[in-house]
Amino acid sequence: MSFLLLASITSPNPFSDLTQKFFPSQNDKNSSPAQELPQDQSCISRSQKISYHKKSPSPVPSSYFLSKLRDHERRHKNCEPFSEPFNRTLQLLISGKNAPSNVTESDYCRYLVYNVNLNGLGNRILGLSSAFLYALLTNRVLLVDFGPDMADLFCEPFQNSTWVLPADFPFRNEFYSSQFREAHSFGSLLMKNAKFTHLAPPPSLLHLFLSFEYSKYDKLFYRDENQEFLQGVPWLTLRSDQYFIPYLFLMPCFKPELERLFPDKETVFHHLGRYLFSPSNQAWGLITRFYDAYLARADERIGLQIRVFNPTATPIPLFTKQILQCTQKVSLLPQLQESTASSSAGGSNKTTSTTMKAVLIGSLYREFYEEMKFMYWTRASVDGGQVVGFHQASHEGSQHSESHSHNMKAWADMYLLSLCDALVTSPWSTFGYVAQGIGVMKPWILNVPNDRDGDQKRQPETACTQAVSMEPCFHFPPSYDMRAKVIVDREAGLRPPVVHCEDVRWGLKLANGREN
Repeated sequence: MSFLLLASITSPNPFSDLTQKFFPSQNDKNSSPAQELPQDQSCISRSQKISYHKKSPSPVPSSYFLSKLRDHERRHKNCEPFSEPFNRTLQLLISGKNAPSNVTESDYCRYLVYNVNLNGLGNRILGLSSAFLYALLTNRVLLVDFGPDMADLFCEPFQNSTWVLPADFPFRNEFYSSQFREAHSFGSLLMKNAKFTHLAPPPSLLHLFLSFEYSKYDKLFYRDENQEFLQGVPWLTLRSDQYFIPYLFLMPCFKPELERLFPDKETVFHHLGRYLFSPSNQAWGLITRFYDAYLARADERIGLQIRVFNPTATPIPLFTKQILQCTQKVSLLPQLQESTASSSAGGSNKTTSTTMKAVLIGSLYREFYEEMKFMYWTRASVDGGQVVGFHQASHEGSQHSESHSHNMKAWADMYLLSLCDALVTSPWSTFGYVAQGIGVMKPWILNVPNDRDGDQKRQPETACTQAVSMEPCFHFPPSYDMRAKVIVDREAGLRPPVVHCEDVRWGLKLANGREN
């Protein structure tokens, strides 16, 4: 059977694949999602990256999480494209027939097709992580449509297989259209069918639209009774740019399983990210060459992730001042002498030992690097015991998420930030969320005026706030009460493990609740 022979299908894209083991098979309680595999020349980072992540101790995944991943990998092997279950399930899509009831995986498989090309790389990684966990919870095979701008950023997470949707898969492009959403989304089904009943036979295909602009009908995805109905749909397609995992912890149908998978709620994305996103050989070359040249010999590595959403609302000089106030207040960077004149003989204040600090700036703009480098070059530190060097791997000027080259540099920047010892991030930035999660860091989040706060060109009272956990924020959770069917206050109080985000007051994130 060839993909090209399926051109008569009038429904959108199913998809191709996955398999094999990724975690070590031995029952080692200290096993980590990417550290114990033999050298694989197709993915060098898989065996090398543990030596670059120097945090100790590294979070340990639960044995139940590891066992569920192995079950998931076996399911992928059984349901891979052109297997008998795959062919039978695909035939349902071709024929447009409703899904049969009371079927087993030996007869049919269930698939989640995820489109990753929505917004920037940080959003894409967080959305894909959420899709994978949803597939894990619902026993679905995850198939991913990357597109050329995302090619070869990550290694295949499943050895001896691929999770990339073939470029010639039929009707792949329909997944992007508003017509497809209108015709096949679960939200449209609910909106158009006032008498919708879960007793009706499920269709062979439904689309889940969970992007930030989703409607109140799309949000009904988060009702337990609708999850029961969706379980009977063989083909689900998903489009999302959100880290919606925190809300899954609020759903009774998923909460018990999630509690077993992740006893430590603050490491959910860490374990998913380490499992899914090993840098490709090309990306790993960019990462390691820069790290070895500029960061490896430092006593301490400080990451500054700087995102300016609106330079008019947040002028770069104002932002730079805020960054320095934050980093100096929390002792990440040293205080500087008042004038360049008093710094002319910088060596005179030097203490018996010198600490070498390397500051990695991750930003689209070069101005932050130039200004801070000049400041610490022309003025000595107050105690004279710290030498600070500034480094920046790339500065694209503006975001170009449609560009493969841009995304490759962004991924290298993101991963380099995760290798730092401490991290300062910008509010709202998914770029920073990825770095902090992979790198096991509770970042200092800058409190700065930005375009979402209005045109406020003033310094916030507090320079920065440390995050309560390293988990990403779900920016746009439902503001629709799933049971009462009314709009509710998104800022109402919550209890751990789901709390409101520091940088998005209505957003949701996971935290263990030890401190708050």
